[in-house]
Amino acid sequence: MRTATLGPAERAAALTAMAERELDVLVVGAGVVGAGTVLDAATRGLLTGLVEARDWASGTSSRSSKLIHGGLRYLEMLDFALVREALKERGLLLERLAPHLVKPVPFLYPLQHKGWERLYAGSGVALYDAMSVSSGHGRGLPVHRHLSRRRALRVAPALKKDALVGALQYYDAQMDDARYVATLVRTAAGYGAHVANRARVTGFLREGERVVGARVQDVEGGGEYEVRAKQVVNATGVWTDDTQALIGERGQFHVRASKGIHLVVPKDRIHSSTGLILRTEKSVLFVIPWGRHWIIGTTDTDWDLDKAHPAASSADIDYLLEHVNSVLNTPLGRDDVEGVYAGLRPLLAGESDATSKLSREHTVAHPAPGLVVVAGGKYTTYRVMAKDAVDEAVHALDQRVADCVTEDIPLLGAEGYRALWNARARIAARTGLHVVRVEHLLNRYGSMTEELLELVRGDSSLGEPLAGAEDYLRAEVVYAASHEGARHLDDVLTRRTRISIETFDRGTRCARECADLMAPVLGWDTDQVEREVEHYRKRVEAERESQRQPDDQTADAARLGAPDIVPR
Repeated sequence: MRTATLGPAERAAALTAMAERELDVLVVGAGVVGAGTVLDAATRGLLTGLVEARDWASGTSSRSSKLIHGGLRYLEMLDFALVREALKERGLLLERLAPHLVKPVPFLYPLQHKGWERLYAGSGVALYDAMSVSSGHGRGLPVHRHLSRRRALRVAPALKKDALVGALQYYDAQMDDARYVATLVRTAAGYGAHVANRARVTGFLREGERVVGARVQDVEGGGEYEVRAKQVVNATGVWTDDTQALIGERGQFHVRASKGIHLVVPKDRIHSSTGLILRTEKSVLFVIPWGRHWIIGTTDTDWDLDKAHPAASSADIDYLLEHVNSVLNTPLGRDDVEGVYAGLRPLLAGESDATSKLSREHTVAHPAPGLVVVAGGKYTTYRVMAKDAVDEAVHALDQRVADCVTEDIPLLGAEGYRALWNARARIAARTGLHVVRVEHLLNRYGSMTEELLELVRGDSSLGEPLAGAEDYLRAEVVYAASHEGARHLDDVLTRRTRISIETFDRGTRCARECADLMAPVLGWDTDQVEREVEHYRKRVEAERESQRQPDDQTADAARLGAPDIVPR
């Protein structure tokens, strides 16, 4: 596999190539499912294309709880098949496919009732561990353990003494969801897929009742392309119904959006060496370790407003603070919150209440000849969803196609990662970077870290941290634009890095520095740099204003006060 570079020239070449020759498969939507689908198709030897209206993972797939997990609460719903499938995928990602991106994370589950609750919850967690091991890919995580109240408070001193009578501790895994998707896309491009972001499907091409491709608008350059394909896969998540409407036919199912919001607070605000999972009256609440921060989430409410920029209201924020503060010795306030983000889960909704139970399952359909739709599911099982979508598409191809091989295809950066990790002290000595900086790069780029270090060798100033966002090096901003498809400042500050939720100023302090670093790569003049910085500031202002509003309607109106994309 060649190393894929997704710079401006490669994007332009991909759009041209897709328009010049009929594809076997065109995938619409570059969330985790779409990105997984294009990798699956490309590694079966199919000529494959991917188009995305905005940026990789700009919707749901950059706004999750950032967990790779089996779904412990689905055991309580007796959905053993879903849990077993997810645990197998979790193990594959940890051990083989993406060890540089997916990491173990501990969780403490406080017990509030003596006797029966320890037996009940303990049996569930024991089954969870057993199912993980039986999948053949779960031996890399520690097994759960039972803790007395004293031992639990030693692990998590932030908890009130009266908030628990004991606890269970178990392990799941986490990743940077947006970085994971960008790596999936680059991996697919390395296997020959043509990929382009900021390329919006405006309609489908048809011959009779058959879908034979799509009309694609270059949002950046303004041109329009006709991309022909033997099969088109609609993997647009919460936009599934909107995309289906472009062919003028009613789908076999509908996708409704459920909003989940998360808060990000500094690590020192909660004194604990483990994450927490807490029961609420509706579901569960996670407190998740995230570098030098905690992520607290999530909510689950219907959303039928703007899908591109779901807004967190003041009521959403109060809900999370109230529930987490119910177990903390030192309560959190609004001033402790660095970042807030809201995402929409694509939940399947059938024609009646009886089919709405499919909400966390996924489904694949062929609503018209030449068009496959995949929807629903959860992040952890994206690879299975992608396999099912491509399996459905190849049924209609007049050629023999190989079976899915993605179970054995490591993502870009995985090969050689462990050897480089073992040599991190040597790398630090050779480059002059602190070993902590090298570890940071290895856990974001894996073996592709050498490409960033090459940038630093060419310009030593790129080895310096960003002013106001010291966790990230200047080289990472340049690399995002030159190798990872970042087209705008927003792409870098919210997805290639997570500066927008990890700093109290939400990235406004380092916005100009980042724009200046991106400018030579993307060919921006001074006016474009100014537009990028101003657009980002307006976006932050609109988000802050929306988070002061009392309800969804007013929050949505405030968030829409900022334009969606920078004019050129």
